[in-house]
Amino acid sequence: MNFAKITLALTGAAMALALAVPASASAVLSTGYDMPNGDGTASGGSYNYWDRFYTGAGATTTDGAALSGGKGDLTDGVVAPTFWYLTENGAGTGPYVGWYDPVTPKPVVTFHFAGSPAIGGINIHIDNSHVGGVYAPGAILVDGISRSFTGPAAGSIGWVGITGLSLTGANHTIEFDQGPLHGWTFVSEITFDGKSGGVPEPATWAMMVAGFGLVGATLRRRRRAAFA
Repeated sequence: MNFAKITLALTGAAMALALAVPASASAVLSTGYDMPNGDGTASGGSYNYWDRFYTGAGATTTDGAALSGGKGDLTDGVVAPTFWYLTENGAGTGPYVGWYDPVTPKPVVTFHFAGSPAIGGINIHIDNSHVGGVYAPGAILVDGISRSFTGPAAGSIGWVGITGLSLTGANHTIEFDQGPLHGWTFVSEITFDGKSGGVPEPATWAMMVAGFGLVGATLRRRRRAAFA
């Protein structure tokens, strides 16, 4: 029995689960979001964790600048493949948006939707590496109400699922509260499930990841080439 191959296969499966975007037949798509831009070197960071390619109004190269009327890293389908310190850069073109609590405390992202869709769940991909003061939020508030969730294990990245919701309306807020840690919050993707939606089985996630990985890699190469 080749234990090396088995270990590699298990590691690959675990990575597939971490990267796959939770989705369902009833996935709800946001038409855009408003938020404070991520922070960076001006706030004491090693790199810049901006929403550099945000399509709306606002200074995408300024820490904490108000961004509105567009889309960007949080809904582009590009899930961070690994930890922040291996994917971010000085140009601010990495897959994460990162906020530093002492500079941008309790950042609020306001998502907009066409009509008044029924939303039953929210999926948030975050970094909980504990490296450089990066932690999972101590609390996540949806429309101002703290919601229960289980973050990725310390030293890992992964999806946070908030389920059992019954949201309607054209606008919804997600607030990230670091609590007493006062560290960094790093988010790479947020998706929404319809009220009747569900999370796919692990086997489905594994099949999805290859396609998302190819699309994400292509998008990143094109974006970075444009700013080289």
